[in-house]
Formats: sequence, C-alpha cells, structure tokens
Amino acid sequence: MYELVNLEVESLRVDAKNGKLMESAPKAQQELERIEQQIGHLEKVAGENQEARRQLQILHEQVQSLRRQITSHFDAWQKTELARHPQRPYTLDYIERIFTDFREIHGDRSFSDDTAIICGMARFHGEDVAVIGTQKGRDAKQRVYRNFGMPNPEGYRKALRVMHFAEKFQRPLFTLVDTPGAYPGLGAEERGQAEAIARNLREMARLRVPIITTITGEGGSGGALAIAVGDRVLMMENSIYSVISPEGCASIMWRDAGKRELAAEAMKITAGDLIEFRLVDEIVPEPSGGAHNDWDAAARLLDTALQTNLAMLRAQPLDELLARRYDKFRKIAQFYTE
Repeated sequence: MYELVNLEVESLRVDAKNGKLMESAPKAQQELERIEQQIGHLEKVAGENQEARRQLQILHEQVQSLRRQITSHFDAWQKTELARHPQRPYTLDYIERIFTDFREIHGDRSFSDDTAIICGMARFHGEDVAVIGTQKGRDAKQRVYRNFGMPNPEGYRKALRVMHFAEKFQRPLFTLVDTPGAYPGLGAEERGQAEAIARNLREMARLRVPIITTITGEGGSGGALAIAVGDRVLMMENSIYSVISPEGCASIMWRDAGKRELAAEAMKITAGDLIEFRLVDEIVPEPSGGAHNDWDAAARLLDTALQTNLAMLRAQPLDELLARRYDKFRKIAQFYTE
C-alpha cells in the first residue's frame, strides 16, 4: 500500500510541475486529503518500524508542499470556499487553544441569549482579557443551534455588555469574526438589528481599552463590523472580509448568483487585497493548505500575532490609541483623484 500511495503523490507532483494541478485545485485538495488519510492509516500499521515511519514522514512533507503550492495559486472564489470550510477552527476552538480560564457570559439582560455570539472573560498569557467571537456549528444540529453563525440583535447587545465590562475593569478586548453576516430575519429586524449594530460601532470607537480584531473565516458586512472596530484588525491568510457575499453581489449586479466567481474577484475580498488597500493591518499565516488542516498550528500562529500586537498597543498612551482608532476608520474608503 505504501508503494501505491507513493505513486499517487508522485503523480500529483508531476501534475503540479506541469501546471495541471492548479486547473482543478479543489479536486486536487480532496485528493491530498484522501492521501493524508491513507498515510495516517499506514503510520498506525507501521508501529515501531523506523524506516517505514521515515518514508511516511517524507510522503507527508511532500503532501504539505503540494498543499502550499495549490493554495498559493487560489483565486478569490477558491479562497472564499476555503474561508467557509466546515472544518476550519471556530471561536471556541481558538479560545480553547489560546486563552485560559475562559468564563462565558450569557444574555443581553433584555431579550435572550444569542448562541451565535460567544462572550466572556479569560486570561491571555496570565493577563486578564475579554473575548468576543461569532460561533458556527459543524453538524446540522449545531448549525441550527448557532443560527449558522448569524447573530441576532441580542447577540450584539450581549457583546456590548462584555465590552463595557472590559472597559470597567481595564481588560484588553479580543474579537474573533467568522460570520456570513447579521441574521436578516423578521424577528431580528423587529428587535432592532440595525440599531444594535450601529450602537456597537459607536461604542467600540470610543471604548477605552486596546481592541484587537481577527477575521478567522468569513467577515460578512455589518454583522462582522459590529464586533470589528479594533485598533488592530488582523486577517487569517485564507479568510475573506466584505460588505456582501459574492453570491449576493452577483445577484444584484448581474441578476445571476452563478457569477459568484466573477463577483468574488471584482470585490477584492481576500486578505491580500485588503492589506493592499490598508483596510486591515496584518495577515496571519495559516498551516499548509489552510487552518482546517491543523487547528493547533493555526492557533499558535494567531497566538504569536496577538501577543505582538497587544504589546504594540500597550506601548501607546490611551488617548492617543483612541484618536488613532477613530482616525483609522474615518479614513477607510477615502479615495483621491487628481
């Protein structure tokens, strides 16, 4: 079986060299995932055989190299699919790996508890902090429970409670964003969805604590921005951030949701595009092939970025920090022509 796997990897390497692998990148990704599963099975069978394990390690490294080669050529729509990958780590996965002593806070003291938003207090390398993030589900039951990661107004009001707690006790605030957008249902509109988002934008702009936002998957419209007014806005390498989904944009512009690839490219929604336009501050690298391949490695990379940026913000006087935050968002989307 080892020889068969080796032949499959070698075939993919030849396709990559000839450029064929990039023509059907999603299919190649699936093929690599299947090969990695086979390698994992062979590693269990190999036991203590050091030569077999060495050869399997070489195969594993070759697969990782091919993953990097494929994802480096992904277009905007393929990056969108990667940002939506059902096995990407979500807020609770990052909290488990980066923070300690997390205690979740529930409810908005007005209507109910919105499970699409996770809020609470935690420790970050020994320092007391506040954490807010959107949460998706992996199976059908969890997706319904988390409302597919789309917060209701009570979710944003719960987040605002935690923001005020952070300000009162002078704790830095970390927000993790992965949402298609705020929930557009009738009930959400009746309970003041737009007002809840607008209030969060205003309050975050003047919150007197350092704020670091990370787009971990999808950053969709005002539903994302409602917890993303930060001093530093980071994006995971394969995440996206936009005012509307590619499908929604295509439906409006071309009356055809099938033109989503064209819309994704035109909207400039990838981390590379947004760092070029200075809409975000830093791109956080991901493990080979994407964060879904190695949650622990993805969390370590994000952890390092958060430590660096928090130290940077700590060095600035608070009044200067607030002035820069306000100025930062006032300048977004300003364009000049001669």
